[in-house]
Amino acid sequence: MKVSVIVPVYNVEKYLRKCLGSLVSQTLQDIEIIVVNDGSGDHSQEIIDEFSEKYPEKIRNFTKENGGLSDARNYGLDRATGEFIGFVDSDDYVTATMFGEMYDLAKKYNAEMVVCNLQKVDEQGNVTQKLTQIPNMPEIIDLRNNFTVFSDLSYFACNKIFRKELFEEVRFKKGIHFEDIQLIPQLLLKCTTIAQTQNYHYQYLERTDSITKTHTGKGLDILNAVEDVEKAFHSSKYSYQKDALKGFQILEGIYTFLAYLAFVKDKELFYKMSRKLKDFRKERKISTAEIILYRRFNKNYLLSLPLKKQIYYLLYFFGQEKLIRIII
Repeated sequence: MKVSVIVPVYNVEKYLRKCLGSLVSQTLQDIEIIVVNDGSGDHSQEIIDEFSEKYPEKIRNFTKENGGLSDARNYGLDRATGEFIGFVDSDDYVTATMFGEMYDLAKKYNAEMVVCNLQKVDEQGNVTQKLTQIPNMPEIIDLRNNFTVFSDLSYFACNKIFRKELFEEVRFKKGIHFEDIQLIPQLLLKCTTIAQTQNYHYQYLERTDSITKTHTGKGLDILNAVEDVEKAFHSSKYSYQKDALKGFQILEGIYTFLAYLAFVKDKELFYKMSRKLKDFRKERKISTAEIILYRRFNKNYLLSLPLKKQIYYLLYFFGQEKLIRIII
């Protein structure tokens, strides 16, 4: 097979048909869809059986005890036979040409990883936000000459394909949140060439039940993920690219973490997590000026954000946590 697409499934009967329908309709014929039912308690398995009976040449149907997203993805990785690996979340869906175009780009440029744009959609299919991944850069990117991509890229697993060999000796870390931030940068560190398409192939569903989800101390997994990436970075062929590492620490360890922290309602937990962030900054000697002046894709990142987010970040950077709590 040219591409193995791994689809972890857990209680998504409402969305699963649309997801699997978009995968069996791919223009790329040499594709296997590895569906891993991770202990669902709803009717998801009936839907999977329905598709595997109708498309036995494409759907590979597995069931396991619940172990979480990372465990389900790793289960699929252990069984994948494709030259390249892709991941699709079971409540999302993709365009019909996604994996065909991305595979062609991988072969054209001998790329180890290929990236496409994604867009957020609501439950009616309306586009709510377009997420451009690598603007103003060519289809082929030589990381030796453009390593700023390491600190600029959004580390979703779902809008990329990866040469299978990248996963040798590495897997998604079990039992954590933000497993993509923990692993995908480590895969990039193994690459020399990546490719991209500006097409918005991946449709990321913004579910109403997930928007209101409580933010907990699991947000600290972001900082732990960054630490794991730092270790891999220092032993990689790009270990001399210190500025790129600093940019990664700022984008993921500070901005991403603070975006999560904004929705932590428990006051005591908020301040505990805030202290952890301050320790993170102090240990890495990241100044307020470096954070405010951080540039992503050659543009000031803070100024590229909506005004409300700018105000939130600036209040935090200048020590106005009490005021932030009042506003929240």
